[in-house]
Amino acid sequence: MLALSFDLSPLLGLDQPAEALTFAQISLRGVIVFVAALVIIRLGDRRFLSQKTAFDAVLGFILASMLARAVNGTAAFFPTLGGGFVLVMLHRALAYWSQRSHALGFLIKGRSDVIVRDGKLDDALARRSRLSEHDILEDLRLHGNVQDIADVTLAVFERNGQISVVKGKRD
Repeated sequence: MLALSFDLSPLLGLDQPAEALTFAQISLRGVIVFVAALVIIRLGDRRFLSQKTAFDAVLGFILASMLARAVNGTAAFFPTLGGGFVLVMLHRALAYWSQRSHALGFLIKGRSDVIVRDGKLDDALARRSRLSEHDILEDLRLHGNVQDIADVTLAVFERNGQISVVKGKRD
């Protein structure tokens, strides 16, 4: 049986320090990391891409940082790609378990708070969340097409930092 042996070290500059990498080596690394990132993200879960909570955004920051190091040669190439895969699988596992455990979901993803109920702003919650009345009014206009707090049946400060709005009827 004919065994093909192909050494990627010269092509990718695997045995060279970062400052010695050529344009072609960095470009090839970039192409490989791009394809690997697509595979890793597809193996992950869609919620990561939507960045619904800080839990999702943190994965994006860390994954981008790790994969950039693989491209620029400041970290070992293949172990860094593997580490990115492990992080995405950890994110997926934690998302799975936090879906099944309210306590874990609360710990990892945070909680939602009702900030307006029946046209009344919860001032204590607004202060605790560091939201000014101007911030809240802006979100009411942007997300609920509502001009006045009195026109809101329910506004929830969601885990992702946005305010969702349910309009009410004014008497």
